[in-house]
Amino acid sequence: MGYLAVIIAAAAGFGFGAVWYMLLAKPWMAAVGIKVGPNGKPEGDGSSLPFILSGVAMLLVAGMMRHVFALSGIDTAMEGLVSGLGIGLFFISPWIMINNAYPGRPFRLTLIDSGYATFGCAIIGLVLTLF
Repeated sequence: MGYLAVIIAAAAGFGFGAVWYMLLAKPWMAAVGIKVGPNGKPEGDGSSLPFILSGVAMLLVAGMMRHVFALSGIDTAMEGLVSGLGIGLFFISPWIMINNAYPGRPFRLTLIDSGYATFGCAIIGLVLTLF
C-alpha cells in the first residue's frame, strides 16, 4: 500500500504544479527570462524532458517524505499537511533561494518556485496520510 500512496501523492504534487505554473506562467517566464513569441508562448522546441524529470522528482520527494513520516509517526491528515508544509518551506525553499541568489535571478522567481515547493509538499504530505 505504501507504493500506491507514494504514486498518488506524487501525482497530486505534479498536478498541483501544473495548475500553479499555468496560473503564474507569465511572471515565471519573465523572471526566468524565457523568450516568448507573438502568441505569448515560449519559443523553442518544447521538450518533454522537464516534465519527465519533474515526475521523477515528485516520486523521489513523495517516497522520502513517506519514509520520514513513517519513522516520525506522522499519520494524521493534519500532521501530514503541516509536516509537508514545513518540509517545503524550511528545507526546499531555502535551497531554491540559494540556487537563485548566486546567479542573480530575480527574487520573484524564488517566491514563485518556493510557493510551489511549499504548497506542493503540503499536498503530498496530506495525501500520504490519507492513503
